[in-house]
Amino acid sequence: MSRKKKEDQKRGSPAWMTTFGDMMTLLLVFFVLLYSFSVMDLDKFEGFISALQNKLGVLDGGQTLQDSGNIARGDIGEKFTPARQGYAKVMSEISQYIEENNLQEQVQMRLTDRGLILSLTGQILYDLGEAVIKPQGREVLNEVALTLKEVPNEIIVEGHTDNIPINTSKFPTNWELSTTRATNVIRYFIEEHEVNPRRLSAAGYSKYRPLYANETSEQRAKNRRVQIVILDSTPQKAEEIILQEIPPVSEGEGGDANGGAEQN
Repeated sequence: MSRKKKEDQKRGSPAWMTTFGDMMTLLLVFFVLLYSFSVMDLDKFEGFISALQNKLGVLDGGQTLQDSGNIARGDIGEKFTPARQGYAKVMSEISQYIEENNLQEQVQMRLTDRGLILSLTGQILYDLGEAVIKPQGREVLNEVALTLKEVPNEIIVEGHTDNIPINTSKFPTNWELSTTRATNVIRYFIEEHEVNPRRLSAAGYSKYRPLYANETSEQRAKNRRVQIVILDSTPQKAEEIILQEIPPVSEGEGGDANGGAEQN
């Protein structure tokens, strides 16, 4: 080998620099990825990963890097349900309305295993011992109805009273009062906002499910409430459950059943 070629080889970088350069490039890519993950929407990313896992049939069990709170609520993971995806938007819109109108004492929200519960005190909806919706209550229900129309979930409206007995021509007991208050809210949703009646149901619990001890006037006022529950289910799923529970009816029994329903 000539002297010139040997000198050219000595001027080049040592071989270890190639490996070092590859390592530095990989480190740069790694930190770029870290930065991209730090600025992304984590909730949307986790929802996408959960949906992808369901489609790919990923096995249950094992460890996960995802938030355990989201898994417990069913927002992601094996308990993922699309019915919960609209809760964040509903809570955001109603929370903003509550803050803008200073209704923190009259309207509360909480997320439970049943679904999202919106609780409205009787003070904002009804006069004492009555079931006619007050003007201020109508304004709140208008906002709620617009939000409910954006989600597909089943909705149940529940009426509650305090422990003071009532005995009038309209309401012989608190059972009738609590039920009428719930059904009036449902009628308002249907007649004023055209909410699909198939999504709605009503229940009255009288005085038997209080939030507080009913020992003071303030506690009784908080127990007089109507709860709008956005259930953790879709209409299709709920309809399938109902159809499974209804036994088949023969042709001979069908006429009696229809006749009884019309009579009631």
